[in-house]
Amino acid sequence: MGNYALAPFTCQCLAEVKREGKDVTVVANALMVPRSLSAAGKLQKEGISVEVIDLRTLVPLDKETILRSLKKTGRMVVVDEGPMTCGLTGEIAGLAAGEGYNYLNKPVKRVAMPDVPIGFSPVLENFVVPDETNIIQAIRDIV
Repeated sequence: MGNYALAPFTCQCLAEVKREGKDVTVVANALMVPRSLSAAGKLQKEGISVEVIDLRTLVPLDKETILRSLKKTGRMVVVDEGPMTCGLTGEIAGLAAGEGYNYLNKPVKRVAMPDVPIGFSPVLENFVVPDETNIIQAIRDIV
């Protein structure tokens, strides 16, 4: 057995605000980030200002950035390509409801894959994975 020196763990992987906004916060990760940014661009033309947060990591979860944005906008939409049940959207919605309750002007909206098996065909996969249209509709519903 040798002596192993462990380097201190440092993480420069905090969530990143990809787009500043004032009306609603959209929290997304991975594939849903560019889709959320595209949706935000289209909604800007309608006068809806969307702040988009890219989580970048789930562990550690950057709660401070999420809650700071929620405090600013008062509304939140969480977008994930995972399942609705037992998925990331529930965890972030729980954070907002628990630690950011006083900041919420409306209940958190969740955009995720419905609780169905994903089909093998790309057409079937695209049918269940959230897209820009789903994100835009959720934002309009909450604003």
